[in-house]
Amino acid sequence: MIEEMKGSRDPKAMYDSVIEKDSKYVMQTYGRQPLVLSKGKGALVQDIYGKEYIDCVAGIAVNNVGHCHPKVVRAIQAQAEKLLHVSNLYYTDIQAELAEALVSVTGMERVFFCNSGAEAMEAAMKLARLVSGKSAFVAAEHSFHGRTIGALSVTHKSIYRDPFMPPVSSETTFVPYSDAEAIKKAISGNTAAVILEPIQGEGGVNIPNPEYLKEVREICNETGTLLIFDEVQTGFGRTGTWFCKEQFGVEPDIMSMAKAIGGGFPMGAIAAREGISFGRGQHASTFGGGPLACSAALASIEAIKEEELLKRSKEMGAYFMEKLRNMDRDDVVEVRGKGLMIGVEIKYSCGKFVDFAREHGVLVNCTSDSVLRLVPPLVITKEQIDMVVDVLEQA
Repeated sequence: MIEEMKGSRDPKAMYDSVIEKDSKYVMQTYGRQPLVLSKGKGALVQDIYGKEYIDCVAGIAVNNVGHCHPKVVRAIQAQAEKLLHVSNLYYTDIQAELAEALVSVTGMERVFFCNSGAEAMEAAMKLARLVSGKSAFVAAEHSFHGRTIGALSVTHKSIYRDPFMPPVSSETTFVPYSDAEAIKKAISGNTAAVILEPIQGEGGVNIPNPEYLKEVREICNETGTLLIFDEVQTGFGRTGTWFCKEQFGVEPDIMSMAKAIGGGFPMGAIAAREGISFGRGQHASTFGGGPLACSAALASIEAIKEEELLKRSKEMGAYFMEKLRNMDRDDVVEVRGKGLMIGVEIKYSCGKFVDFAREHGVLVNCTSDSVLRLVPPLVITKEQIDMVVDVLEQA
């Protein structure tokens, strides 16, 4: 349980003040839940009234090691007393150490540090164009790769793209997901790269057929096309392995990562195989690979290893999906997922499910209109999973 809130200030007054200030001063870009969160620990969060919730959103697959993991908190505190920020004009030991750790867990050759998933995708696209000398991309229908103007070029959903047309890359061809033949037909002499999520997250937790990514890899090899995997949501144990590519036995040329990399601290990166790299002055990031972010990321990687969270993700994910599939509900179309990246597709819009679950102490997310996305911290317990399933069955 999270320690109870202390202080005499009226929670209702605090809630009203937060909502008022947000409405007045913040650009209203988010469809927020009527909830003001104040603290978290493990798989639990608490609002300003002191009510606890089992968090199956986890910052949208960010808090893989749990909220406020002690190792991550201590690492940030210790680093904050030594060095908060320096330019990438200089070396830091913590950045070099993290680069080595990421090369180890990704199996790639080199990394570039940035601050978010969208920035990572921008870097991946820029690198692909640089290395290939080509400008077009092939991406999948229902893909989501970020909201910056370049990443929108390869993001499929019209609600994200249409207000900002034309995109930076007007040469993107979208093809059905899990259809290797469609990718083969779409690749042209000017295609720099094929960009895919190993499992589509925002698109509805869509899992490809087992041979799809291998077939795409072979097509890219045959045509001399680079293959980019977007592992922003699927990385760092989310699907039961360090990265989802391991589930399918496929190595990309470039891989983007973010979300869970920093244990809750904002960070992004790309990794690339041997022979693919930016040269001096070809890309940069003022805050990329800063001391605080690197300290948090190293601590998070250590926590995943020490607590065997890859194994735990597989075991808890299997348990969670079995419980969900055994629900006595006619409105569930399918339960699908890998590890603790789970989608529950229902027969209608799931917005009311999200509201009901929140009111009963469970936070879930609705994606692709009719899919409940469950991406809890990897430290979630069986008891907490049981409580989540009970609430969803009631909903």
